[in-house]
Amino acid sequence: MSSGSSTRTPAGKRAPQIRTRQRQQASRLAREARSVHGGRSDRRPVWIVLVVLAVVGVVTVLYLIYQDSRTDPDAVTVGGSGFRHAVGQPGIGAAAPAFTLAAHTGGRVSLADHRGKNVLLYFQEGLMCQPCWDQIRDLEKNAGAVRAAGVDAVMSITTDPADQINRKMTDEKLTTPVLSDPDLRVSHAYTANQYGMMGTSRDGHSFVLVGPDGTIRWRADYGGKPDYTMFVPTDKLLTDLRAERRP
Repeated sequence: MSSGSSTRTPAGKRAPQIRTRQRQQASRLAREARSVHGGRSDRRPVWIVLVVLAVVGVVTVLYLIYQDSRTDPDAVTVGGSGFRHAVGQPGIGAAAPAFTLAAHTGGRVSLADHRGKNVLLYFQEGLMCQPCWDQIRDLEKNAGAVRAAGVDAVMSITTDPADQINRKMTDEKLTTPVLSDPDLRVSHAYTANQYGMMGTSRDGHSFVLVGPDGTIRWRADYGGKPDYTMFVPTDKLLTDLRAERRP
């Protein structure tokens, strides 16, 4: 019995040994934790995530720039004329939206009536825009140059009632067909009401050349900000048409 009792460690002496082992175990666990969280195995996934986020950010910015270049009415170009203009939608190469509208001379006129011809549509602000009527006068004055540029017919579209347009045309002594689009149905189809000084309630100063097959061959929206151009000399207009039109 005395020999058995001599091999046991007294309880008072065991306590320091237990605490020492506990401290050693805690120290070992702490080192393992630091190795896991501070080592290369943890840094590598964070680096990959940062690269992926950067790539996604660049792609997003490029996509937004691309979308803006397609739809932003304020995105403009300066053609050979020196006049800033946008190219709205539907743009060059797209099918021109069909329409039938009341003409200032009476009756109704359809785009389909001019199938097989190059037709220049001129969307304009209307009765209160004197430069717009001066534009029609300048086109009529230079009708020979307009035909030489390959334009077979010119039609203007605005949002005023046909009878009021008729009185204005009589006063101005003009003969170009002007069509009435009071509900902006056609203006919306061509987004021509995005380029004026009166917000979206009226058209701006847009030209759309529709080819013999009904597709848009050229488009220039001059009326947008910041210049809000309401008159372009015919020779300058034709300079842009020749340079930018598609066959």
